[in-house]
Order: sequence, then C-alpha cells, then structure tokens
Amino acid sequence: MKARVFVVDDHPVTLLGVEQLINNQADMTVCGSAADTVMAFQGIDATAPDLMITDLSLKGSDGLELVKQIRPLHPKLKVLILSMHDESLYALRALRAGAQGYVMKAEASEKLLSAIRQVLAGHIYLSENESSKAIAGFAQSSTDGTKTPVKQLSDRELEIFRWIGRGCSVREIAERLHLSVKTIETHCSRIKLKLHIPNSRELARQAIHWLGSEER
Repeated sequence: MKARVFVVDDHPVTLLGVEQLINNQADMTVCGSAADTVMAFQGIDATAPDLMITDLSLKGSDGLELVKQIRPLHPKLKVLILSMHDESLYALRALRAGAQGYVMKAEASEKLLSAIRQVLAGHIYLSENESSKAIAGFAQSSTDGTKTPVKQLSDRELEIFRWIGRGCSVREIAERLHLSVKTIETHCSRIKLKLHIPNSRELARQAIHWLGSEER
C-alpha cells in the first residue's frame, strides 16, 4: 500500500509542487492538504495520514505549535518539517516539538523524497548541514554560553519575535496567538532582556532586520 501524506503549506505554488512530486512516486500519495492549522486538524482527522509535512510559517499560526498540539491527538503520525527557515536555528526545536525530520526548501527534490522515506521508516532525518549526532548532543546537554542570542529565545518567544518582524503590534500578535496582551508584553520583555534590547522601538527594528536576513 502507498504511504499516505498530508501536506500543510500556505504557499499554493509550493503546495502544488510537493503534491506533484509525491504523487509521481510509486510508494506514496498525497491524501490531503491544508493552508492553516484549523484545516490541518480537520484534514488529518478525516484522512488519517501516515505522515504530515508542514511548513513553519502558516497563516495566522506557527508550524511548531501545530506539531506540539497534534502530537498527543495523533501519536502515531510522523511529522516532517519542510521550511525556508534556517535549519541550524529550527531543527532542534522541531525535534523537541515532536517532528522526526527537517528539510529546507532550498534542497533538491531528491532530498525531500529521501527525507519522507526515512521518516516513514521510523528514522530521524536532517539535511546534510546539520548532523543527527550534533542535534542529539544538543538535545541532551544543558544550555551553554555558545548559543547566539536569538537561539536563546524559547519557541514562543521566537514566534513572537517573527511576528514583530512582520510589523504586527502587541495586540495583533495577541489576537493571532489567542493570548492576552499582558502575556505578549511579558514575552516581549523577556525577549528584550535576552537580546539586550533597551526598548520596544529597537526591538521592532532588530526583529525586522533579523527576519529580512533570514528570508533572503
């Protein structure tokens, strides 16, 4: 039987390309797709896939949060992250959230197919830029002083930092994440402390600069 794959991505061109690539294989097929987390939950409940492929940046939500929330609901579902975001910053976070693999969108299609097959076989997959031995070492070790400032942010803080970089206000972020304004303000204070940022204006400037450099 063909392995059933569910794809979550809010870029229609990327979604179409991934679907065509998978459906051209003899051992796998796309059983459904979604552009946001609400549609993802509904689609996965309805189709019962073997593997979910998801981006990190989704409409009004975050791929890491999707993985964390779906893991207890579908414990046997395997998860592969396919994203443009820097693997060195996000791969470990993805594994800790419950994913079994991470591939950057810049990789060749053969790498994606290899990742899908390895994850379906029960293995961890990371692209060549990040060895699984290094990730396992980081996962087992305590926080040290070698991390770059942004890597010291928690998953939620990093998510908020990205939304600030997209120009969202505290209230807009609170609405998107279904959290209180006070909670977002607390996270912002922690971000400023960790990144040694003196005020909110400088926080916005640095978030915009960081997001722009990450997406180039």
